[in-house]
Amino acid sequence: MTKYVSCRHHSQSARSEHQGAVMEALEGGRENAIYRKGELVSRPASHWTMTVHQLLQHLHSHGFAACPKAVSIEGGKELLTFVEGETYNYPLEGPIGSLMALKSAAKLLRRFHDASESFLKLNTQDVHHWMLPSRSPKEVICHGDFMPYNVALEGDVVVGVFDFDTAHPAPRIWDIAFSVYGWAPFKTDEDDKMGTLEEQIRRAKIFCDAYGCTRLEREELVEVMTLRLTALVDHMRSMAANGDAQFQANMEDCHHTAYLQDIEYINKHHQAITLGVLGEIKF
Repeated sequence: MTKYVSCRHHSQSARSEHQGAVMEALEGGRENAIYRKGELVSRPASHWTMTVHQLLQHLHSHGFAACPKAVSIEGGKELLTFVEGETYNYPLEGPIGSLMALKSAAKLLRRFHDASESFLKLNTQDVHHWMLPSRSPKEVICHGDFMPYNVALEGDVVVGVFDFDTAHPAPRIWDIAFSVYGWAPFKTDEDDKMGTLEEQIRRAKIFCDAYGCTRLEREELVEVMTLRLTALVDHMRSMAANGDAQFQANMEDCHHTAYLQDIEYINKHHQAITLGVLGEIKF
């Protein structure tokens, strides 16, 4: 199963002439809504976009340049710089499925989290608008969707990350757990799954090692993975019930069913995954 809402930018699905320049329609969850013109990307703006732009500006000013630069918000659109690199989707084949991509992704997530800590310290009043609700303890800004389809690679090294719509304050483990789920990946869909359970657990441990996860984070990993996926399904249902056409289509396509099956799979192997990422059993 592929991403339910995205700003993937690896494939141009359509082109049009606009003011003498080529506009490239980029693949993603919002059909005909995301365009690239030169080094800029135009995307629909939402009520959380200003907050995301403030975050991106902060990240760049504090040495994290692996994300888009915020340019402007005007006429219901946001402008961002294009993140250069090769991008992929499931199944994780080729460079995106390599151990180097896995390790470099985890290290990039750690760098992002560390850079985001100061943003939280400067904004303690919690007056920002985010797409997703904040969760306590508010340790970092979570990307919210740090998946293989939201990163850019040079060779087999992850060098950039984009689509910060789902960013929100939360514990590190909230982002780590969802990322491990997507990068192991602990998926059951025929189009998304990769390797055996043992191979998935091995990849999960490699991700945790590269990130520098604590023992407590590893012990909590499976529980938080299932909580995060449950929150995702609840969000999809809520948005569909409130009339969001994209989420209604996702529900009709049974995207939520795949996540529920993944939750069952993860819970079934709770002990093996936990012992594996702790390094107490070898795979």
